[in-house]
Amino acid sequence: MIFVLEMPAQAEPKAWFAYDADDLLRKVAAGDALQAWEIHDRATPRELLEMFDAAPETPGVHGRYPGICAMGEEYGWDTPLYRADHLLEPGTYRTGLVTPAQASEAALRARGDCRIYWSESEATAAFERAEDPAWTGGGWRARWALRAQLVATEVLADDL
Repeated sequence: MIFVLEMPAQAEPKAWFAYDADDLLRKVAAGDALQAWEIHDRATPRELLEMFDAAPETPGVHGRYPGICAMGEEYGWDTPLYRADHLLEPGTYRTGLVTPAQASEAALRARGDCRIYWSESEATAAFERAEDPAWTGGGWRARWALRAQLVATEVLADDL
């Protein structure tokens, strides 16, 4: 399980969980201004052309879709390319691997201060680390939000 603690400057902190990286991406996309495929996408140049009912051998395709064709010629028509508008230049596809987790983390960080705990044990350890600077001052609300989510998912016992 992945736990997210969002700590907006002008609102109450909130904690929530995702089952895995794909679930995290779905939940991040649900609250983002960008579409899910703008937050993270994986496609080959051939697949991008197919979205327009075209193929590399379609007459005139290079004139209609020069950017996609340039990527196909440079990287290969069946090479996976990745898009992550919060992480890379918006609207671009690159050859370097971008995972759904990386793209989701970038989208969350674009919204403001947050913490992402990639496992139950990591989230529990963070909650138990009372000296964490994030918990000082008004940060106790963030710590309490994380605790409430850990209790709700039965990671911690509600023994107060």
